[in-house]
Amino acid sequence: MTETVAVDRSQLLKRLDKAWEAFRESYAGLSNAELLEPGVSGAWSVRDIIAHVTWWEEEALTHLPLVVAGGRPPRYSVTYGGIDAFNAKMTEERKDLLLVEVLRRQEDVHRRLIALIESAPENQVSGETRFRRRLRLDTYGHYPKHERAIRKWREQHAQM
Repeated sequence: MTETVAVDRSQLLKRLDKAWEAFRESYAGLSNAELLEPGVSGAWSVRDIIAHVTWWEEEALTHLPLVVAGGRPPRYSVTYGGIDAFNAKMTEERKDLLLVEVLRRQEDVHRRLIALIESAPENQVSGETRFRRRLRLDTYGHYPKHERAIRKWREQHAQM
């Protein structure tokens, strides 16, 4: 199904949940030591990837209400010097979080994101809207990239 086809709230939530579950399954069963091992995606560990996915969900939580109100989120190129600079800033800010805190934050943020989608106006969640575009970029369009990286790392890791 392409994004241009009108999708209602329940279909949107199913799409998000399917991508979310695939992301979580990519690291299911790893030990804490494996979750902390660098080199999964560049220097990042699975823990770092989880933190990264979480901060993008936090960005969605911050900016989707602004989109609903008709506003425009700040441009990352102007505010931070680009997406890579923003990611570097957030990586530095969260590098010392314990694994347990990263996992707790992930659950909390994702739960709040689902609640936001469930309460968003119907005209924002159906069809191709700025709300949907931002949501896709920060969530279900974003998770698969990291899911694939983790699965690839696990395959290589298993061969060692």
